[in-house]
Amino acid sequence: MAEYTFTPTRHVERFNVDHTVVKRLGHWTTADSFEIRARGGAVVLDLRSAELPADLEIHVDLRRASVKLLLPEETEVDHWDVQWTGRGKVKDAEKGTTLPATRRVRLVGAADNSEIRVLRAGVAAVAAIFTREWLDDARRARKEGRLTNLDDPTRNPYADPHRAA
Repeated sequence: MAEYTFTPTRHVERFNVDHTVVKRLGHWTTADSFEIRARGGAVVLDLRSAELPADLEIHVDLRRASVKLLLPEETEVDHWDVQWTGRGKVKDAEKGTTLPATRRVRLVGAADNSEIRVLRAGVAAVAAIFTREWLDDARRARKEGRLTNLDDPTRNPYADPHRAA
């Protein structure tokens, strides 16, 4: 009898954005693959959660759109497989970091007059804090007596902030 090997399918999160803004912040998925189709809109993905796999793949199909990726500091971004038409580029201020990469994000697809911004570490936390979602989470956290988790998804929201570790 022939031996078959089972190859698990990838868990894919799909976004279809048409002239609107979609934000996913904090612990929102454990997927390893993302598909973003955006026309005239913006997508903000928080990929700083420790529950995410080490290798992520993002397929993009962008037309006059913007994608903002919030990443941990030690993440390598590979964007050589994105085909650009018109104006646009990947804006990554810290692409020359000296930290060893513990996570890899691979971007593939096509972008027409669009941009992909990569925000890491503290800049990513500030970008998450200046959102309506963070304000709502801060209000809920105060009522529940816990810390917020949208600014730092790796932190335990129920830890005592005044106790020394």
